[in-house]
Formats: sequence, C-alpha cells, structure tokens
Amino acid sequence: MKKTKKTSTEKEAIIAEYLLGEESYRQLGLKHGVDFRLIHLWVTKFQGRPVRKLKPKSVLKNEAVDQLPTDVRELQEELRKSKLHVELLNTMIDIAEDQLKISIRKKSGTKR
Repeated sequence: MKKTKKTSTEKEAIIAEYLLGEESYRQLGLKHGVDFRLIHLWVTKFQGRPVRKLKPKSVLKNEAVDQLPTDVRELQEELRKSKLHVELLNTMIDIAEDQLKISIRKKSGTKR
C-alpha cells in the first residue's frame, strides 16, 4: 500500500467509521488506502488502551532459550559435546587412512 500521511481529521473520521461497527479494520484499510494495523493502532490509542509493543524476533529467541528448564540446557550441552566428539573421531579416521594408506571405514551396502 502507498504510504499517505493522513490528517488528524481523516484519522478521526476513520476511527469513527470503525466505532460505528459496520466495517472491519481490513475493510476500512482497503477503503482508505491505509494499513489495517495502523487503523487498529489509532483506535487503540483513541480508546485510551495501552499499545502492546512487539519485541524483535531475535530478542524473543534469546528469551526462549533463557527460559528453558535446566535439564533441557544440560541435554543441549551434551548434544553439542557429542557432535564435537563424532567430528573428532571422523577426523582421526581420515588422518589414519591418509597415513596408513588403507581404508578403515566400513563400506556402505557391502554384502556379507
């Protein structure tokens, strides 16, 4: 949608239209060329209700990690260590194969 600055009288007219209860935020937004969330914000402020501010997603993600129970954190730490251990073992096998010039890893799909 185009960003057009509305005057205070235009805003009041849109708020009044909404408060009459005949049209939704979305309908008014399409009718007046304004984002429906902005109309919701105007109505909320007009009614004197507190405006709820959304937190950025990165902040929400960090808070979610902070709120995890300690056993989940411990499990995550163990998983991280296990992945490092597997990577270390794979690197050791690669080095041994290079130095000894033999294949150590089992071939997938071999017959018995």
